[in-house]
Amino acid sequence: MTIQEIDEKHLFNLMPSGSGKTAVYFFTPLCGTCKLGERMLEIAKLTGISVPLFKLNINYAPRLREQWKIASVPCLVLLENGEPIQKEYAMTSVDYVYSLLK
Repeated sequence: MTIQEIDEKHLFNLMPSGSGKTAVYFFTPLCGTCKLGERMLEIAKLTGISVPLFKLNINYAPRLREQWKIASVPCLVLLENGEPIQKEYAMTSVDYVYSLLK
């Protein structure tokens, strides 16, 4: 099960205020650690998490990168009502990722 990739414009359209919790995974295609983090997220998603999960290539998200002050990739941003509430740069295990998303 793959994570839906979206662009910056579509993310803004998907997240009106009051939309609840959402998770966005920022990555770059050539980053090996990003691929590992994405695989952990895919496994966590298979368990049936209820939080909508999207991935976004940070190279095509200059506005969000600046606005949310994303320092590096991989970065999992947890949102509540369209506002970032937590950023995770180190996804240490599938259990940890699952606990963030449940």
